[in-house]
Amino acid sequence: MGGYENGDSPAAAAWEGGVILGVDGGTTSTVCVCLPAAMPPPEAPGSVAVLSRAIAGCSNRNSVGENAALETLEQVMMQALTMANTDRSAVVAVCLSVSGVNHPSDQQRMLDWICNLFPGNAKFYVENDAVAALASGTMGKLHGCVLIAGTGSIAYGVTEDGKVARAAGAGPVLGDWGSGYGIAAQALTAVIKAHDGRGPQTNLTRDIIRKLEISSPDELIGWAYADPSWARIAALVPVVVSAAEDGDKVANTILHDAVQELAESVVAVVRRLTLCGEDGKDQFPLVLVGGVLEGNKKWDISGEVIKCISKVFPGVCPIRPEVSMRTNIRCYEVYLISHCNSLEIEHSEALDSLVEPAIGAALLAWSHLRKESKLQNGS
Repeated sequence: MGGYENGDSPAAAAWEGGVILGVDGGTTSTVCVCLPAAMPPPEAPGSVAVLSRAIAGCSNRNSVGENAALETLEQVMMQALTMANTDRSAVVAVCLSVSGVNHPSDQQRMLDWICNLFPGNAKFYVENDAVAALASGTMGKLHGCVLIAGTGSIAYGVTEDGKVARAAGAGPVLGDWGSGYGIAAQALTAVIKAHDGRGPQTNLTRDIIRKLEISSPDELIGWAYADPSWARIAALVPVVVSAAEDGDKVANTILHDAVQELAESVVAVVRRLTLCGEDGKDQFPLVLVGGVLEGNKKWDISGEVIKCISKVFPGVCPIRPEVSMRTNIRCYEVYLISHCNSLEIEHSEALDSLVEPAIGAALLAWSHLRKESKLQNGS
């Protein structure tokens, strides 16, 4: 790690004003981006210069344990700094947005850890991964609702005056059934039931056996318990989607149930925060993030979720953040397209904002720094 304090290293001068790290830590992967702290306000439409982007494995402490999660977070941040040709002495702010961080005690442990990792005057912010995911679709402004459906799932909302609410996000044991883990676990259960004669026959049996390169459903038990990783189970979601697209009734039922679970999570959050207005018709942004919500040729899960929500709240304005990068020697440029500049869009369609949750985390850190600077200057 070295012994540099902020400003002592020659690398600190590589980017005038220092750098900001934004981390999106999930159950499947962890992404860290490095931004110049002195960048201008990211007005939409506009661009944010991303100095580097690093990827590592799971950092959800509920899945891999706290020590392994912290090791992954440290690894991905150090890698991003190295790729940006700088080091920790240049860091002026870090926003850790990590799944599994759900309570103030979780946040405090993370803050205590990262303060020792970056000694000096750097500022640190710790949030649940849903917060950064929301910011990634709203240019760093925390207002609206986000639905994450990857390995796990959560719906999280924020009002303009700072009230928050969430639904789901309790992990597979407590029923994130709209998640990748939930979908795949139900598919595996359906295969076992069909094999036992307790459930209908399904093409999932053939497809999953082929995917896992095993000889019979009997081997699923050993496979399922050989590795406790939630992401390993969730990786079977494409098999379920493919079977549903080919007309398998069991696979289609699983996906329809997942759609209902995800839609109900969003509806619960929107209702609790009155994001839709008193009459239920006001427009509000809904950011959609996660592999489960990626579009498919025939079975568009996110599209079906939006249709369900639109029946209750016709003002929903869906946003699908994506990454779009042009690469030169050291710098990635990520172009951010304004969400809902004109809210006159079809509710079944989503706007691409061309940014990812890790950048949302970095924008949150940048916004916090900017506000604190204004307060110090008496603005």
